[in-house]
Amino acid sequence: MTSKRQKLSLVAEAQTLCELPLYPGTLGPDVIDVQALYQATGLFTYDPGFSSTASCRSAITYIDGDAGVLLYRGYPIEQLAEHCRFLEVCYLILHGELPDPDPLRAFERNITLHTMVHDQLSNFFKGFRRDAHPMAILVGVVGALSAFYHEALDIRSGRDREMSAIRLIAKVPTIVAMCHKYSTGMPFMYPQNRLGYVENFLYMMHATPCDEYRPNPVLVNALDRILILHADHEQNASTSTVRLSGSSGANPYACVSAGIACLWGAAHGGANESVLNMLEEIGDVSRIPAYIARAKDRNDPFRLMGFGHRVYKNYDPRARLMRSTCHEVLNELDLHDDRLFALALELERIALEDDYFIGRKLYPNVDFYSGIVLHALGIPTKLFTALFAMGRTVGWIAHWAEMISDPEHRIGRPRQLYTGPARRDVPAGHRRTR
Repeated sequence: MTSKRQKLSLVAEAQTLCELPLYPGTLGPDVIDVQALYQATGLFTYDPGFSSTASCRSAITYIDGDAGVLLYRGYPIEQLAEHCRFLEVCYLILHGELPDPDPLRAFERNITLHTMVHDQLSNFFKGFRRDAHPMAILVGVVGALSAFYHEALDIRSGRDREMSAIRLIAKVPTIVAMCHKYSTGMPFMYPQNRLGYVENFLYMMHATPCDEYRPNPVLVNALDRILILHADHEQNASTSTVRLSGSSGANPYACVSAGIACLWGAAHGGANESVLNMLEEIGDVSRIPAYIARAKDRNDPFRLMGFGHRVYKNYDPRARLMRSTCHEVLNELDLHDDRLFALALELERIALEDDYFIGRKLYPNVDFYSGIVLHALGIPTKLFTALFAMGRTVGWIAHWAEMISDPEHRIGRPRQLYTGPARRDVPAGHRRTR
């Protein structure tokens, strides 16, 4: 990171308090380096939610929310989703370049050989109730992986960091499928080395020892695309959580477990689950006008889930891709007359035609369409966020590894604007002698 020649001067009462350097990025706004601000002035910056603060340097993902742009390592998400498979995108996010055929085959083989989990890990599931939320189980079991791989937990070792990335990408789908099987009382299905990454996951989800299971190629492609679209999204809440956890030197499994816990929130990864819950609440197409009226009423707490996005002030580029995938799946399975899908399609039509939604740029986002697709794939609603975690694991581990490799990284320690009582003494009547 190289400083521009100009610096920003902080002036108060005609006196220059300090000069702060400006740094340029490849794309996007320049940043003001405020590291010396407190030492020079005794002042902190104040930025609730960190929406105007660059917490790190990163070369992984770039977002321009106003223009609706999302790039992984410089490649537009539209091109990656159209021309690449998920594991190819994983390689790109981890290593910075799209792989040639031989390195890609080696990478895919390495992932395949690590999809099994230690047999003792299955015992962890028995400690959970059968109706436990899959994210609760996922937080615990992914964090527990660190108990099984002591030989590769040196975060200063590039080889160990690579091995941790491989294991997490390979094993999280197996654990997600185990969460589903456990909740339904069905036996765990072991991964099959003959199957591809997404095929293997669908096999572990839907196969039983009684019947042969062959994944539908259209559904495989749909889930592969969902994983690509969720693989990374810059410094969002869960990625920032992984980075902050990792800044203390915590092992990668604990850091990803922390990211999963953050992702669970309804304002983050739980949004696509909320979409299906909303559709169930509306219940029938005839009730849509009443709910649209409620959504437009400022005094009504009801909100349409899956519309608009905090970052994208234009159309979410992932939503365009997910919309076409959604319709491919509905056509393949002939589900247009299904009650929930009919509801979703009518809501989509209104949002794309109604001046209220268009004027406020409340377009259907990726969560709206991904929830519909996952439901069509036979994924239980409670498992939606776990599928999100499955796709985002590569982004989390790439950001963790990037941070650990950065010579400037140090433990995260945000500051605060204290608004509590000033110093005061314990009243005499409350004092106790020891």
